[in-house]
Amino acid sequence: MDEKFTIPKEYLKGKRQNYSSWDECFMLHAVVTANRSKDPSSQVGAVLVGKNNRILSLGYNGAPNVWNDDEFPWGREADSQVHTKYPYVIHAEANAVLNYKGDNKDLEGATVYTTLYPCQNCAKLLAQAGIKRVVYLSNKYEGTEDNICAATCFNYCNVKCEEFPKNLQRKLNISLLPNEGLSEIEK
Repeated sequence: MDEKFTIPKEYLKGKRQNYSSWDECFMLHAVVTANRSKDPSSQVGAVLVGKNNRILSLGYNGAPNVWNDDEFPWGREADSQVHTKYPYVIHAEANAVLNYKGDNKDLEGATVYTTLYPCQNCAKLLAQAGIKRVVYLSNKYEGTEDNICAATCFNYCNVKCEEFPKNLQRKLNISLLPNEGLSEIEK
């Protein structure tokens, strides 16, 4: 049987036309993953995707997994920073990198889909891991010093950053993220 098998044209009916793009699919995964966060003020999700459009890892912002998060300070303000969430929460992007258990070479050239533009520490971590593309849903801290440092890091490390298109956010009804201020997207 050396003859090549071909399917007759009358059986090629055509595929569905309105399926999700890879970017849409992975951003939806990031939104769903954000819903795992127990943070009462900000739920952030991240999805690491390899060059072949395969999910490598997921992450969301939360307490270290060995810490009983019922005994975790989830507040934004207190008499001391020690009593707030900030020195302890691991960000979604960092968790996605830490949760990846494969060969680090698979991270080289990968994309991260995240519901919030990464902070400067996550930007350094992502660049060091070899991530070359960041697709983000919200940049609510745009213009802050931390945000400028993150953008500078991405720029110098040749990491391409793209905002997930607002028209696709509306199409996918992504504005339903709680507590993330994304309802502004619908305006």
